[in-house]
Amino acid sequence: MPDFKLSAQLKGHDADVRAVCFPTADTVLSSSRDQTVRLWRKTTDKPPTFDATITSQGHGYINSLAFLRSSAAWPEGLIISAGHETIIEAKRPGSTTTDNADRLLVGHGNNVCTLDVSPRGSYVVSGGWDGKALVWDTEKWEISAQLLSQGEVKSIWAVLAYDEHTVITGSADTYIRIYNLRQVKHANEVEPWRTLSTNDVVRALCKLPSGLKGHPSGAEFASAGNGGVIHLWKMNGTQVGSLHGHDSFIYSLACLPSSEIVSSGEDRTVRIWKGSQCVQTITHPAISVWSIAVCPDNGDIVSGASDNVVRVFTRNAERTAPPEVLSQFEELVRGSAIPQQQLGPAINKEQLEPHSWLAINSGSKDGQIKTIREDDNTIGAYQWSLGEQRWIHVGTVVDSTGSSGRKVEYMGLEYDFVFDVDIEEGKPPLKLPYNLSENPYEAATKFLGVNELPISYIDQVAQFIVTNTKGATLGQSTENPSADPYGTESRYHPDQASPPTTKYLPHKEYLALTQAKWEPVAKKLKSLNEKHLLAGNKHIAMNPDGVSRLEAVLQATMGAPTARTAGQPPALIDAQRTVSMIITQWPYGDRLPALDALRCFVAWPSAATLKDNKYGNPIDVVLRGALDIQEPVQSGEPLSEFINKFDATQVNINNLMMALRTVTNLFATEEGRALVAAEAGAIVGLLARIAGVEGDQGHIGPDNNNLQIALTSAAFNFACLAFHDRGSVDLEQLMQLCQITEAVIRRQKDPEVLFRALMTLGMILALGGDALDLAKTLEVGEPVGEAARKASDDARIKALTQECLGYLKR
Repeated sequence: MPDFKLSAQLKGHDADVRAVCFPTADTVLSSSRDQTVRLWRKTTDKPPTFDATITSQGHGYINSLAFLRSSAAWPEGLIISAGHETIIEAKRPGSTTTDNADRLLVGHGNNVCTLDVSPRGSYVVSGGWDGKALVWDTEKWEISAQLLSQGEVKSIWAVLAYDEHTVITGSADTYIRIYNLRQVKHANEVEPWRTLSTNDVVRALCKLPSGLKGHPSGAEFASAGNGGVIHLWKMNGTQVGSLHGHDSFIYSLACLPSSEIVSSGEDRTVRIWKGSQCVQTITHPAISVWSIAVCPDNGDIVSGASDNVVRVFTRNAERTAPPEVLSQFEELVRGSAIPQQQLGPAINKEQLEPHSWLAINSGSKDGQIKTIREDDNTIGAYQWSLGEQRWIHVGTVVDSTGSSGRKVEYMGLEYDFVFDVDIEEGKPPLKLPYNLSENPYEAATKFLGVNELPISYIDQVAQFIVTNTKGATLGQSTENPSADPYGTESRYHPDQASPPTTKYLPHKEYLALTQAKWEPVAKKLKSLNEKHLLAGNKHIAMNPDGVSRLEAVLQATMGAPTARTAGQPPALIDAQRTVSMIITQWPYGDRLPALDALRCFVAWPSAATLKDNKYGNPIDVVLRGALDIQEPVQSGEPLSEFINKFDATQVNINNLMMALRTVTNLFATEEGRALVAAEAGAIVGLLARIAGVEGDQGHIGPDNNNLQIALTSAAFNFACLAFHDRGSVDLEQLMQLCQITEAVIRRQKDPEVLFRALMTLGMILALGGDALDLAKTLEVGEPVGEAARKASDDARIKALTQECLGYLKR
């Protein structure tokens, strides 16, 4: 048969393509670590082109995918997807990200990494990191069977719906288990009918055809995993063959209508196997080829790889890509840098054959790699193509990028890095060996497996590797946000002894409103999230794992400002993304607990730098989320214009109060101050609307004392910013701040509100120069005197009044 050639390259994903499906000749499905599922429909045949629609947008990696074929109940069929969120989603192909899922299946407790649908579509089977394999009836959409195993199973990496009553699973414990679904016992539990030992982690399974088109070995299914070997099995447990050729992990298997096996893996290749021989090797310009699938209609192959690209390959000349596209693909492969570690032992360049060797020597098998000393003294990697009977240049061999060339030996092997990882206090650290040529997630998986650690740690370990191999660590600010010196818990009470005489101006520390109790916030978020799940709103809901991670960050950040000295919680940014989604996507009445969480998150370094692709920076997120009652929040309009015309009569005062607390807390970090300074015009304009200085709807929330404290705290921090950075707040904004504080003093009686308003005026006076002249022009002495009269028994205000009047006499 002719070789497969590139047919189309489907580009659009922003991260690794983890799963692909090829249900019809005109339809390709893909899912990715970019948290999307995409449907690609063929738009032209010559050359083949595809247009993409994002059918699902999650909040975590989506790394498993299947398709339920059309039926009377589902004429279009259903896209089944799952991943890090643990919830399995079923959605019609015509859906978009704003459409609710048609079905949500909740039962896994960790990442769902594999899915399959039975040949007739009567059930879906799923497997995950929680060690569970579950069978879901597609008529009732309930769990019809839980597949048991003897002993602890750390992860189910592969599931195969072999027929309507047989399921095969492959797991990290190196066993393949075969189940007969007709042997259901109590509580829908099914024991394995047969258990096969492979001595290797099982990552992939595929069914092989039977009868005249059966595999020559007589095998009925195939398995593969970390060992790079494809094992051929009969259903009675007999191994009838093995296929050798891959140089690393095998991630995916499929079968062509011709009974040829297709495989892909960590060695950058897709391989086609006829009988026991590899007849073609397709090298990709990527580190990993995560997934492959075969179209049942025409026998084409689709692959998903770590370079974010989905590729279609065909044996049909009419569906082959244009020559220039083929040439570009070959050039990408040829230009790939191949780290030496991928090719085994260290290469001695002086002992390599010269380039001329290729012209007179053939390879012994398809996919064989030969390293050659090029004329320019570099090392070229060439792959033998059995079909084309030639050596194909597949890359240049280089030292690991960023490597110093000095290796570290561990367990008889050399690595670029061997990290010490502290898992438990008081115990020796564990060793984590890593080469820069490796995929961080696979290195993390191996580390967890060797040390028998929960697979749920994989994201943390992988991120540790990525961070430390960049040669830099995230810097932590040495500046700790100050506690709230004027907070409600420490305010002065008349029945207490008068505080010692203090000089209040200038007060150079920014205020922070970070006091909070995390438990009620977490409880409310979980309750609201459950409501959305029950309503089928999976696209805006958190999965159980996401809820747990957010709860942990809430506990670490809310109400514990001194804890920042210990370093930023590792999952803070992910948690911030989650609450930003809630603030902008959930119904207006459900946003308060997320606003409460965000106001604490932003007091940490780096939180201010997070920018949502759609809704912008934290100020955009919090102000639009607090003021825009639409679901989801509308974006696009400049923030200052939006603030000028929002309907104050519809605003939830508590939402607004939390937004102002968030603004106040942004002053705690250098990044936050830079962000607030950039948005000063819009924010001060909002303060003016709340105080009734601007806008035609009057003042907002005059009877809400918490809102007034947040208002005057934000105003004070702007005045403090002006004191530290004279160009950050202009004279017009200082004038607005004077007008705002005067309006607050005239309407409010609470001593704490008056004190903060008076401190704002005092800081503007302490600026001197044009600011002092402006304050005198605005006759701020009158509101200063009024504050003193209203709180005549408050020693702080008395002292502060005298300081303000002293500045006005200059």
